[in-house]
Amino acid sequence: MSYILGYDAETLRELVDPRQCKDRLDELGDQRSLPALLERVWLLKVLDRLDDALVVSEQSVRVARMGGTRKDLLRARILHATVLQHRGAFAAAVQELTTCAEEAEGQGWSALAAFAVQHRGKVHYDAQDYAAARADFKRALFLRQESGAPEEQLESTLLAIDAADRRRTAVAS
Repeated sequence: MSYILGYDAETLRELVDPRQCKDRLDELGDQRSLPALLERVWLLKVLDRLDDALVVSEQSVRVARMGGTRKDLLRARILHATVLQHRGAFAAAVQELTTCAEEAEGQGWSALAAFAVQHRGKVHYDAQDYAAARADFKRALFLRQESGAPEEQLESTLLAIDAADRRRTAVAS
């Protein structure tokens, strides 16, 4: 998404321009294509409209299940899990992301597996399990390097590893 301006070094959440996100949400309206639904979920999530994001994410999973590819379904499920995370349902988010990561790795889809593992790390981070978060971020880095991910994805993963290390050190002292 071109709406990401960066990442907060403490929360690891995306930094966005809310006006730009709202404008894009208005442009999408109630389009029902899977790409439009997925974009709407993400926009609603970053705008902290979590109830709406949950409804649209559940709809995107149904649409992907009915007419999308296996990759489409995994993407929709991963995005749904990130909405669960933002709503504080950490256990459900970890379970869904683990299932998605395992399926993606089993299919040899390193980039998609990295996406799931990176987000699972963020769930652990939010749940203050910094050791598990760090392990997931390290795994995501490996998978992203393996898939030839762009530099900004590698940088966001390195930022996450550093944040988990800082939090682990702070908790230990």
